[in-house]
Amino acid sequence: MAAVTVNEDVCKGCGLCVDACPKHIMEIDTSHLNKKGYHPAHCKDMGSCIGCAFCATMCPDVAITVEK
Repeated sequence: MAAVTVNEDVCKGCGLCVDACPKHIMEIDTSHLNKKGYHPAHCKDMGSCIGCAFCATMCPDVAITVEK
């Protein structure tokens, strides 16, 4: 199983990771704002993550890390 970590203080909620995820488990968390005022991304089902790291590759702010 892979572990996806999003640095919420850096994420600006652009959604590129959401579009890049082949398992459709990344989403923008509209329930709270980070300290910059953005809705950050998060992984909604860590157990389904295949560790491809497409989300991390697409992130322009390098806010996502994937550990296998």
